[in-house]
Amino acid sequence: MAKKGLLIKEEDIKDLISNMGFSIASNTIIYEGEKIGYMYRENPDSNEDSGWRFLSGNESQEYVDDEENSKIMAVNTMANYDPAIIPYLKMPVGSEMERVEGKDEFREVQE
Repeated sequence: MAKKGLLIKEEDIKDLISNMGFSIASNTIIYEGEKIGYMYRENPDSNEDSGWRFLSGNESQEYVDDEENSKIMAVNTMANYDPAIIPYLKMPVGSEMERVEGKDEFREVQE
């Protein structure tokens, strides 16, 4: 799929949370408009990295493995895309959350 512009323009981004640094988000969210369906926090790669990774949950493993299918985004920008994530952003490294179907809330993934 050819990338289009981001669905939210930079000038339309509101400060919804304090600066947490960046995250990695799937293009299915930032270019195609799907809601965040799965989010997890891993050990950060740098001081600026929050460790948060955001996926729609509809991506194949092959899609996720291709670096071209994700983008580095500020966590605040992702909160603008899907404000439902905000209550969960202070969760620790190792957290895995999935959207409750049909709702704007998440639950911890149970192994």
